[in-house]
Amino acid sequence: MSSNPLLYFSGLPKFNEVKPDHVSPAIDSLISEGRASVEQLATSQETPTWENFAIKLEDHSEKLGRAWGQVGHMNSVVNSPELREAYNDNLQKLTDFGCDLSQDKRLYAKFKTIQTSVDFKNLTPTQQTIINHEVRDFKLGGAELPTDQKARFKEISEQLSKLSSKFEENIMDNTNDFTHIVETADALAGLPADAIEAAADAAKVAGKTGYQFSLHYPSYLPVMQYAENRALRETLCRAFSTRASELSKPEWDNTNLINDILKLKKEEANMLGFKNFAELSLATKMADTPEQVSEFLDTLAQRAKPYAERDMKELTAHAKSLGLDDMQAWDVGYVGEKLRQEKYAFSDQEVKQYFPEENVLAGLFKVTETIFGVKVQKAETPLWHDDAAFYVINDQDNNPIAYFYLDLYSRQNKRGGAWMDTCITRRKTAKGIELPVAFLTCNFSAPVGDKPALFTHDEVTTMFHEFGHGLHHMLTQVDEYGVSGISGVEWDAVELPSQFMENFCWEWEVLSNMTSHVETGEPLPRELFDKMIAAKNFQAGMQMVRQIEFSLFDMRLHGDFDPNGKLSALDVVEQVRDEVAVLRPPKWNRFPNSFSHIFAGGYAAGYYSYKWAEVLSADAYSLFEELGVLSEEAGSRFKAEVLAKGGSRPAMESFVAFRGREPSMDALLRHSGMGS
Repeated sequence: MSSNPLLYFSGLPKFNEVKPDHVSPAIDSLISEGRASVEQLATSQETPTWENFAIKLEDHSEKLGRAWGQVGHMNSVVNSPELREAYNDNLQKLTDFGCDLSQDKRLYAKFKTIQTSVDFKNLTPTQQTIINHEVRDFKLGGAELPTDQKARFKEISEQLSKLSSKFEENIMDNTNDFTHIVETADALAGLPADAIEAAADAAKVAGKTGYQFSLHYPSYLPVMQYAENRALRETLCRAFSTRASELSKPEWDNTNLINDILKLKKEEANMLGFKNFAELSLATKMADTPEQVSEFLDTLAQRAKPYAERDMKELTAHAKSLGLDDMQAWDVGYVGEKLRQEKYAFSDQEVKQYFPEENVLAGLFKVTETIFGVKVQKAETPLWHDDAAFYVINDQDNNPIAYFYLDLYSRQNKRGGAWMDTCITRRKTAKGIELPVAFLTCNFSAPVGDKPALFTHDEVTTMFHEFGHGLHHMLTQVDEYGVSGISGVEWDAVELPSQFMENFCWEWEVLSNMTSHVETGEPLPRELFDKMIAAKNFQAGMQMVRQIEFSLFDMRLHGDFDPNGKLSALDVVEQVRDEVAVLRPPKWNRFPNSFSHIFAGGYAAGYYSYKWAEVLSADAYSLFEELGVLSEEAGSRFKAEVLAKGGSRPAMESFVAFRGREPSMDALLRHSGMGS
């Protein structure tokens, strides 16, 4: 068993050695060890303290979390039938173990004993926060339920983990399965040369002639944005918008999974004494009630909708000028790009030529090094794929303080989207400080031919976003596992550092030093940058009401919606669109079926977090606007009061400590072109 790479905890993971058949033995061993440890701690006659109880329980959680984190990551980035089977088999074991743990009245009683003891005040504020979180989480985990209800609560948790995993798998399988061949180059007018070359390469790899397109973003988006072939746009749009629905292959239909997930979440919330899952979800967030969230979203919608209506009117008029009197869903991206080019005299494709991967990474690291006083360098360690890379973050004295893995390109058997996840969380042990390690994953276009990977400005922004999450995890100075890095941070505040970092992508001082034209080597011209700034809030009103639409849909599904009633999730999203949308998708659009954020991720009754945290991030960045874009003073304060503190105190306290006051919506509206 000692040769199992998933049971190696003395250093960085051995990704080059991990195989699917390592998963079950490792997880079985760790769960068995965990159950023995729990029993020993639960039956101990010692008065529970931080040292003899809380820390010891944490030790095992860290090891199990570290091993499972490697498995989950590989399942997302190098998925295979064997790994998927091992993942799902052990997911159920972990859920079962986690439920037993959270329902253990003996452990719960010991945490309450610590919380109410006279010595509680002698614990550090961070330790007190962890104990308070533990008591809260035991309540939310069903520890106070009557014995006869605990079995059902556990069954619900197990079913939810299984259904969520299946929801994500259906999207991945449907996305991977779809391909569309275009026989001749004549049918690809308007498409950028690199998109055509990538499609030709994809066809060649598949043993076909012509040009092959897929629903992976690097293939799909250029078609929707540039292809003059309207039928091609429609084909891909229909396939993309009906993924994992009854309009695709029956075995991948998520419709019933949505209803089953909602029923189980409602039952879970009711068992814990909440009216609905939205109330349960907010028990661990900054926002207090679903009503507060709805009021926030409604206020934002009222401010944004007039701008969205103006955007839509302009888009429709331009569509008509292009001969598209009946603009459809598959025309919107194409018309929008044409309008942008007419108004601002540049295209995304033109900008993309100035953002080779090497320059983008150098620019991102320079911003990080300048404002946060660190150094980022490439390093070597075993990886799971040739696309991946590894880096170390050093302090000013060249001492390592964190590490991260970077996996940038889209490929088959890799989950779509972009995300940051934890590999190792910083904590202090008897052997010293264990340094934090992050996973940073994107789905950008890989290099084509002899050219480097080129990124759109949106992709550059995405990279800065995910790196912001990574910095929150990596620059923590908290030594206690439970609230180190992003652990313990309220979900509606966790997007603050990520959205904060996006702002630097719109600064000349930053971009002028991180661009190099792929052919000429020339930096981004100031004239082109000025056009980008002028176009920054292009269709911002439409984009904001779309995010509000998703957020309201999420809150209502997990609020008063009755999954046993006559209305479907699709009906709910249509009702929300009646209120806020200015652009209506076709009736065959099945957006809910691929909304993995809320059905397979952690955003159930929490999707509003993106807009909530954007208020925080825009207001936080306004200090840099006052003191200087790359202000070391502002960076030092942000690092010390937000990033370093992790979840050791409420996010609002961290924001106020940094900014000197509570946040205001004004900065967000101003950044979005909707305020003075």
